Amino acid sequence: MDEKTRIQKDITMFEENVKKTKTTKNNQKIIELATQYFEDSKYYLEKKDFFTAFGCINYAHGLLDAIIKF
Repeated sequence: MDEKTRIQKDITMFEENVKKTKTTKNNQKIIELATQYFEDSKYYLEKKDFFTAFGCINYAHGLLDAIIKF
């Protein structure tokens, strides 16, 4: 799988996971931050900066994972 396809797959996965994540008063700011990283990933993907796009989407996933697991 090439870099672009991998990042697009991760972006789609984030979109699905964020819809499943319950927003509460305690985690609202974290979800907003994760969504900002998600948007950054799409921006860098468009610019063909795959390294930065991959980093951004992985950080976004990490933030959501923290909410889901704790």
